[in-house]
Amino acid sequence: MGYITFDQTKEFDIIPLGRVAIDFNPLDYYKPLSESTTFKKYLGGSPANIAVGMARLGKKVGFIGKVSDDQFGDFVTGYFDKEGIDTSHITRCTNGEKLGLTFTEILSETESSILMYRDCIADLQLDVSDIDEEYIKKTKSLLISGTALAASPSREAALKALSLAKKNGIKVIFDIDYRPYNWKNSDEIAIYYSAVARQSDIILGSREEFDLTEALLGPGKTDEESANYWLGLEASIVVIKHGKEGSTAYTRDGGKFSIKPFPVKLLKSFGGGDGYASAFLYGVLEGWDIIDALEFGSASAAMLVASHACSEDMPSVEAVKEFIAEEKKQYGEMIARQ
Repeated sequence: MGYITFDQTKEFDIIPLGRVAIDFNPLDYYKPLSESTTFKKYLGGSPANIAVGMARLGKKVGFIGKVSDDQFGDFVTGYFDKEGIDTSHITRCTNGEKLGLTFTEILSETESSILMYRDCIADLQLDVSDIDEEYIKKTKSLLISGTALAASPSREAALKALSLAKKNGIKVIFDIDYRPYNWKNSDEIAIYYSAVARQSDIILGSREEFDLTEALLGPGKTDEESANYWLGLEASIVVIKHGKEGSTAYTRDGGKFSIKPFPVKLLKSFGGGDGYASAFLYGVLEGWDIIDALEFGSASAAMLVASHACSEDMPSVEAVKEFIAEEKKQYGEMIARQ
């Protein structure tokens, strides 16, 4: 309790900033993408998925992003409206840029890949003029996705939003969310990731993502060294994920809390991270103990890797609690806690 304090007078619980995409997941899975012929369309993009996840969990959610001025742009805003997510600061591209398309390949329960089309992309057209200080002042937290830093003008827009959040005492969450597309070199990644991480209150990423962020800083290669470095700056909570090996949260008071995945029959090996992030952040916003927030996040992640979609299958609070109860009944009370 008390790891981080949010201003409860704010209208929104969280406003994610960054990537919105369209996901196409194969219905004829367990075969190469080259042989798949039938796909189902979903809303995609990590910050967009987190927005939906938080809304499904009952939080008041806004969004800052750029979408294409076409039918797919209509799909995004319509989907967000249906989920109760504020779309007043989602703007349309004016030069024909399109939403990113993501085709997923599900070869087996444990082997999947993603094919992204991200040239002339809509989300990276987010401009400093799209960032409204009055809107940011309305939220308890601002979530910045690392993909928003990959190119201009989006990176400058993200940095402006970060500065305005800090100016107004808004908590900043950095979901590193590394994707190789659009970046020019590793130095560029390290420069912009570290610029945001050093001013963030909560940082979430995999070991690989922390290595990329720290490439020019040299705090060390262990999780403890990384956590201590960022906790020595602005961060109150640092979460380092290791996939099927679980994840660990480090807190400024020296706490260390670890969780492992819940046993589940996998359908695919992607999609869990955004469910994890939204459910974990829900617990943090609710003021839960960190280990309980981690358990909630791990449960949501397990539910999503067992389902076909990501955004469409984001669970409710009741569904996650029911899943945890059933898993503990079957496998034991401490099944996910290390």
